[in-house]
Amino acid sequence: MSGPYRAGLALPIGVSAVELRELHGQLTDLDATVAVAESLTGGLLSAALTVTAGASRTIRGGLVVYATDLKSELAGVSASLLSERGAVDPDVALGLARGARDRLAADYGLGLTGVAGPDPQDGVDVGTVFIALAGRGVERVERYRFDGGREQIRTACVHAALALLGGECTRAITALRSP
Repeated sequence: MSGPYRAGLALPIGVSAVELRELHGQLTDLDATVAVAESLTGGLLSAALTVTAGASRTIRGGLVVYATDLKSELAGVSASLLSERGAVDPDVALGLARGARDRLAADYGLGLTGVAGPDPQDGVDVGTVFIALAGRGVERVERYRFDGGREQIRTACVHAALALLGGECTRAITALRSP
């Protein structure tokens, strides 16, 4: 690979091209694809996932649903849920993950919602994040509390989402190889 993303160099968000190739390799081994619906990260996760050559074999696409109404309109999150609880909620994250998976025809969906700051949102503290994974017999939501400024929080979200997906891929591969 040429340019700033040669193997071994960190991407702008601190994820190495080697780590991303390994994740794509795991998805390939599982004959699986992933799609994302991301709010506070504004496309950073999609950008990270698509940096490596050949990513189109495992990445279906992404929805950037920064505005609350788009979480419903594009990702299919219940409008009443959004109205009752706000955008930063574990069930909203799961709805985003399900929506990404279903609407983009992927095996796995990742959903990210939270508050990057600088101010709290709807009574939710800066750094509060929910990341969900849905697909292939798994639905999981993780809550995080990240410290730092806006970009540090957004970067931490990308890392956490990649780790969540990578962990599930490792679990699924291990299950396939077990007698």
